Amino acid sequence: MNPFVLATLLFGLGLGTTITFSSSHWLLAWMGLEINTLAIIPLMAQHHHPRAVEATTKYFLTQATAAAMILFASTTNAWMTGQWDIQQLTHPLSTTTVILALALKLGLAPVHFWLPEVLQGLDLVTGLILSTWQKLAPFALMVQIQSTNQEMLIMLGLTSMLIGGWGGLNQTQLRKLLAYSSIAHLGWMIIVVQFLPSLTLLALFTYFIMTFSTFIVFKLNNSTSINTLATSWAKSPALTAIVPLALLSLGGLPPMTGFAPKWLILQELTKQELPLTATLAALSALLSLYFYLRLSYAVSLTILPNHLTGTTPWRLHSSQLTLPLAISTLATISLLPLTPAAIALLAP
Repeated sequence: MNPFVLATLLFGLGLGTTITFSSSHWLLAWMGLEINTLAIIPLMAQHHHPRAVEATTKYFLTQATAAAMILFASTTNAWMTGQWDIQQLTHPLSTTTVILALALKLGLAPVHFWLPEVLQGLDLVTGLILSTWQKLAPFALMVQIQSTNQEMLIMLGLTSMLIGGWGGLNQTQLRKLLAYSSIAHLGWMIIVVQFLPSLTLLALFTYFIMTFSTFIVFKLNNSTSINTLATSWAKSPALTAIVPLALLSLGGLPPMTGFAPKWLILQELTKQELPLTATLAALSALLSLYFYLRLSYAVSLTILPNHLTGTTPWRLHSSQLTLPLAISTLATISLLPLTPAAIALLAP
């Protein structure tokens, strides 16, 4: 892609998210979401592969539907209450419609149907942008909505955790696995957004660090399916030894970084006198942990038969940037001791 065009599209991505962040009016927030969507579509279709074009079409239709729902809900709220302010969304119909629209934009279950199919059709870098940056603007709106429908958000969260875990069990394609991983993590974030929004943002940024590390590892190895992970030892032995720890961090195992947000979310649910919800959430994490263990096994404990093309790559110079990978992998594994500082920041 032409560097000027690429720079313009990346600027559009940043601009759309920034407009949504800084707006207090529903029309401006909707405009930011639309700029964001229009900027990523050429990035998704840049390879002109039929799968990429199909994924782009599905993404566009889904996001256009969600944007239309947001516009309808905000207009209805303005008609009923005379308010366009984001934090003045008080009408029950408007609140419910906006939450469902944002769930559709994020890929929360049960409106998650588009995310695995879209992510499977993209290259890993565009998939990384879709899994991380594109979540920021909808979450900024979700955090600001004063929802009175507590049960709806809890059901969205639990359903996303369970479907994200179950959906990934029989997958062999890495991009679909990461899509279901994203759905499960979004469930953890959305279940606590009404009680402690700052904890949701902490979980979101932790998820960003872990997902960035995982996507860059797969890009470095040029892996798109579980079977191709067996070549990792020949390409980067040192990295292959660390990758299982990063994957288990995604699963939420101590003493890795991914344990902190899950622990804090379960603690907050218990404080809100929702022990059954906290128990179901903790049990649903076992489903996701299974496929992270599958990936860890495929990376570290399997190796292709030694042949000339499989034994030499580690000696060849790689042109890919390894500094971002090193920093993100280190952060994915070792930030748990900073949890007390995070708790202090979250305290009202």
